[in-house]
Amino acid sequence: MALRLTRSSRRVCVALLCLFTSVLTGCGGGSVTLSSSPPPPPTPKFAYVANRMSDDISAYTINATSGALTPMPGSPFAGGTQPSVAATDPLGKFVYVANALSDDVSAYSVNGATGGLTPVVGSPFAAGTTPVGVTVEPLGRFVYVTNHISNDISAYTLNAGSGALTPVAGSPFPAGTVPGVLAVVPSGKFAYVANVTSNDVSAYSINPATGGLTPVAGSPFPAGMGAFGVAIDPSGKFLYVANAFSDDVSAYSIDSTSGALTPVPGSPFPAGDFPFGVAVDPSGKFVYVANGLSGNVSAYTISAASGALTPVPGSPFPGGGFPTLVAVEPAGKFVYVTNETSNDVSAYSINATTGALTPVTGSPFAAGTTPIGVVVVRQP
Repeated sequence: MALRLTRSSRRVCVALLCLFTSVLTGCGGGSVTLSSSPPPPPTPKFAYVANRMSDDISAYTINATSGALTPMPGSPFAGGTQPSVAATDPLGKFVYVANALSDDVSAYSVNGATGGLTPVVGSPFAAGTTPVGVTVEPLGRFVYVTNHISNDISAYTLNAGSGALTPVAGSPFPAGTVPGVLAVVPSGKFAYVANVTSNDVSAYSINPATGGLTPVAGSPFPAGMGAFGVAIDPSGKFLYVANAFSDDVSAYSIDSTSGALTPVPGSPFPAGDFPFGVAVDPSGKFVYVANGLSGNVSAYTISAASGALTPVPGSPFPGGGFPTLVAVEPAGKFVYVTNETSNDVSAYSINATTGALTPVTGSPFAAGTTPIGVVVVRQP
């Protein structure tokens, strides 16, 4: 039987769902190796935060030395209705934001000098019902949006010149019940979606020519309760899922040929209360999880051999009011976490040896009302 929701009742549903769903997640960075010595990773210049209840995007310049955030001229920028999660393309030219109550995706071009956002021609682009997650495929060919209420994934081809989105043939593709965040392996071969109320992970192979999604054999794979946040390590070997209701993190090894998931020994690993945002640092050494109800951030080291997680000394680290989503900037020096109820962003520096977090001077930094998604734009 179909479920019909009025606009007001949908607002209530989104508000409730956002208490245990928020992410996105992010992709690891990379660098080009020269014959003599590798250059430093791309310098992050800008950070963007989607503010759900003020319907806008807070934009900041990042101090590459300290990690501090400074609001840029023109911020905040207008968004859709209840913007939830933000993502960027691999070159940092565009930012995409899923708008939960206007059922669409806003696309912006990024001014490389100032960080200012300008709507892409044709934006916003139609999505499914209550889109909350958006992910750009690591090779920059496709964009995927998870739709909470219609239980599916909208897929688009990305015009690398204009940033415009065109629906992929066959889109939307079915997902589980209340899909959350979607992540794609660095090769662009497989995609994974955590499903909040079916407590599992849908796995798909990606058609490299069209962007179409085909379920992997054995999908969906069991997860914890309230699975929402998803992150993949830079090698594409391991996948991590934050389970909001079971207060833990499921870890899987990824079959590089089939895309099938196998639980890592020891999985799931304990987290704080209501974990749902999860990110892996670009080196593939550490995992960070935002715990909403315990108001902190869990940090783990990753076993390079097995993918198992071990708490970092000092973890969990204090956060703001209801920490939601996590982003690690591409050089792996800083972590940014949105705080829903304190309306700000916590910033931390990362100890490159231990993974421990230290608050950046001036943190937390003010955002709009009910900040959810955070994304750091890298520019090679």
